Amino acid sequence: MRRAAVAVAATAMAVSLAACGSAKESGGGTKSSDGAKKGDDLKIGLLLPENQTARYEKFDKPLIEAKVKELTNGKGQIVYANAKQDATTQNQQADTMITNKVDALIVDAVDSKAIAGSVKKAKDAGIPVVAFDRLAEGPIDSYVSFDNEEVGHVQGKALLQALGDKAKSGDIVMMNGAVTDPNAKLFKKGAHAELDGKVNIGKEYDTKEWKPENANANMEGALSALGKDKVIGVYSANDGMAGGIITALKAAGLAKLPPVTGQDAELAGVQRILSGEQYMSVYKSYPQEDAIAAEMAVKLAKGQDLGSLAPKKMDSPTTKGVPSNIVPVVSLTKDNVNDTVIKDKIYTVAEICTSAFKAACDTAGVK
Repeated sequence: MRRAAVAVAATAMAVSLAACGSAKESGGGTKSSDGAKKGDDLKIGLLLPENQTARYEKFDKPLIEAKVKELTNGKGQIVYANAKQDATTQNQQADTMITNKVDALIVDAVDSKAIAGSVKKAKDAGIPVVAFDRLAEGPIDSYVSFDNEEVGHVQGKALLQALGDKAKSGDIVMMNGAVTDPNAKLFKKGAHAELDGKVNIGKEYDTKEWKPENANANMEGALSALGKDKVIGVYSANDGMAGGIITALKAAGLAKLPPVTGQDAELAGVQRILSGEQYMSVYKSYPQEDAIAAEMAVKLAKGQDLGSLAPKKMDSPTTKGVPSNIVPVVSLTKDNVNDTVIKDKIYTVAEICTSAFKAACDTAGVK
């Protein structure tokens, strides 16, 4: 609330200065149609990529909405659209928001290249754009995400730890994310840096649209090609795909499931980790990332400097030196469920420890 109050005071001062001189003389910034800097009555467009991954609807949307309300004394609102993994649909959603004159856009791109045209349209309309979670192309104004290459390092290290001295006793399968997602390339890069030369990569896939059913089909193909008894581990770039992979492993009749990695700390993923079906996930503090994205959007809409909110500079293929904030990640195993998703109130113990997982929770000390 103190930050919100400071923002209000800064806005009031800016309006006063604008009344005494030109926009240039008063420090510039994003302007409303009458030339005055914007106050708290903001419309922030939020474009999320899909609804297959639980985080977007369960965490990101409500947390960003709540933070925008907090930062604008309850006056700001989120205009929301989910592209359901369709880049053309997302471009149409963005163009509609631009036409309806939102004050800023938060965009998690389905396709980082395909969104560039809409980002340019927003820029031309004087609407600042925050690239959220994925570094979209085009003239974006700021970017917030996790250390995506480090995600791959964390996953690769965990898989090596699980394999131990058996790391070269068979083949591993690498199930990467979608090629349209720039983060997937970074996850892959980090994982390869850890795994190359230390394991035998029998099969590797770039999974279309991150869909669990596509990962399931790929895994079935890998088991058929390599032989089910030769697969000693699976690098899965996220939890949704891990679910599809584990279904394929079970259907193949493996006596013991090989270690499978993941990411996103989805509820089903956490439960699989506790029950021993999945080895690990990567926990990313969505509340922290969402709060930063909301604050970036509000500040940019008001024409305020991002300052310490964007301490780093990142380069996209089209834009150099994008003001950025990179949030750290944590390896999630059954040993730190209490200190991650429960401590941060992502899930309650009751949500995780249903009757099917009660014994596993008790063994892991989840409480």
